[in-house]
Amino acid sequence: MRSARLDQALETGALELPAQGKIAVYGPRAGDDLSALPQDRVVVLTGFKPDHDHFAHRFSVTPGEPYAAAIVCLPRSREAARALIAQAAAEVAPGGWVAVDGQKTDGIDTALKDLRARAELSESLSKAHGKLASFAAGVDLSDWQAKPSTVDGFQTLPGVFSSDGPDRGSVLLAAALPAKLSGKVADLGAGWGYLAAEILKRPGVKRLDLVEAEADALACAKVNVTDPRARFHWADATSWRPETLLDAVVMNPPFHTGRDADPGLGAAFIRGARRMLAPNGSLWMVANRHLPYDAVLSEAFLAQEEVAGDGAFRVIHATKPRRAKS
Repeated sequence: MRSARLDQALETGALELPAQGKIAVYGPRAGDDLSALPQDRVVVLTGFKPDHDHFAHRFSVTPGEPYAAAIVCLPRSREAARALIAQAAAEVAPGGWVAVDGQKTDGIDTALKDLRARAELSESLSKAHGKLASFAAGVDLSDWQAKPSTVDGFQTLPGVFSSDGPDRGSVLLAAALPAKLSGKVADLGAGWGYLAAEILKRPGVKRLDLVEAEADALACAKVNVTDPRARFHWADATSWRPETLLDAVVMNPPFHTGRDADPGLGAAFIRGARRMLAPNGSLWMVANRHLPYDAVLSEAFLAQEEVAGDGAFRVIHATKPRRAKS
């Protein structure tokens, strides 16, 4: 979808690639086709580790402003979108352009309306249920830059999951964790650190690995969790491996890929947790009741039980991880 608009913009001259200099692409997702751009000059800038790793096989992922031009792939959060546009506007050299591209379902109409009040925006190119428009670099959008906020003593940033406070599922999971939780523990999909802070209230915990794929969320966690037992990993929780097998894994796994529900993502978290745990280790997780995790839990663990919950969520304790198939 994004490639269709980019291809048309380049073919029609709505966008003209600079003769030299680097072209930054902010926030593309793994399914985005960037082949219309010169491979040797593209720099992909994304804080989501799976996307970073995907593009690193073909493009540079090392920041190096100023850029000759930039393409902003619109995130869903309005505040996060503004921050990304402001970053691009500040990092493109005078004379370059910034293109903003996104789906209608991700708020592209609102983003372009906001931009028209601040910059001289090109005519919008509409295709594949989305739009693309551009403006000349040099516009001061510094007031759109991401500003941290504080919620219940925790720092969050626009666009991170549950930025307005701990979500209901995490609160239920935290309350269900045993006081005697101990040993080496991992918090998979740690976000900005709410569950980690609760885990570290247990004196028996010797080490806590916070594993988070969103760089902004992990940056907040580093501010929010200062206990020396904590270690931070910018990583895909489904493929991350601890140095040694763990005594417990705690997680509130995501279940969306973009706008679409994807139970397979939570299933990958469960299988990943199984591989990380020692034979006597256990999993503590929370999930929406409608998600079909029973089969994968039975595949990964010999025993499981619901230990808490409400009408929307269930907290599960799974024990005796099965040996992973090679």
